[in-house]
Order: sequence, then C-alpha cells, then structure tokens
Amino acid sequence: MDELRNHYIAWLRDAHAMEEQALTMMKGMLSRLEHYPDLSARIEQHIAETQEQAAVLRGLLDSRAAGTSMVMDAMGKMAATGQALSGMFAEDEVVKGGMASYTFEHMEIIAYKVLIATARQLGDADAVSLFEKSMVEEQNMADWLFDHMDETTRAFLARDAADLPAGR
Repeated sequence: MDELRNHYIAWLRDAHAMEEQALTMMKGMLSRLEHYPDLSARIEQHIAETQEQAAVLRGLLDSRAAGTSMVMDAMGKMAATGQALSGMFAEDEVVKGGMASYTFEHMEIIAYKVLIATARQLGDADAVSLFEKSMVEEQNMADWLFDHMDETTRAFLARDAADLPAGR
C-alpha cells in the first residue's frame, strides 16, 4: 500500500506541475490572439478552469502532507515559457499553438484518467470526483479546439493572404 500511495502522490505532483505549465502556456499565447476572439475567449475560460484545477491538486497534496514539487513546477513553467516565446516568432503561431494545445489537452486527460484509477484503488472517493470534473473540462477544451481548428486555420489563412500580421 505504501508503494501505491507513493505513486499516487508522485502523480498528483506531476499533475499539479502539468497544470502550472498549462497556465504559463495559455497566458503566453493569450496575449497574442487579439485577431482570434473566439479562441481568445475559450482560452480565457480554460485558464480559469485550469487555475481551479491547480488549486484542487495543491489542496489534495497539502491535505495528504505531500506538498507540491517546486522543482517540477518551475521546470514545467520554464518549458512552457520557452514554448510560448518560441511561438512569438512563428508567423503561423496560432495554428501551431492550436495543435500543441490540442496535444497537451490529451496529455492532461490521460493524466486525470491515471489519477482516477489510482484514487479508486486507494479508496479516495472525494478525489475521484474532483479528477473526473477536471478530466471533463480537459476533454471539453480538446473537443472545442478540434471543432474550431478549421475556423482558426481559415482565419489565419485569410489574414496571411491579406498580408496582415497573420500569426497574431
């Protein structure tokens, strides 16, 4: 049982670092989406959801006397910052950012799936419902990105054809 709990705590820390990384990435991207109001609004909504998810994970870690991993959080934020900064120079940033965000959402979905299975094994029913809520939010964001990527791509291509700042 100790090994199971150790895995659970490690995966909780990983999920917290993942959500912190997601916040850094989305905030970096959001500042450059003024020409994509629907995408910008949906990212703003998901930032609020992600902030809540990070707080829930932090609370679960604190209540289990495990705490977050400052090193993992910092490394995740640095990676996200690097990704956000590198996109600043890509003229097709909105398209590549959408693709990267869709991929990241699926990583988050599966991380919550792992946490749900582990929490069930430990009998941590309160956490299961929190993880399920977060997993649904991540799935909804992934679905939104998928459903709107053609619209975002067309908007980018129209701006590019008009020789406007297309990546932003």
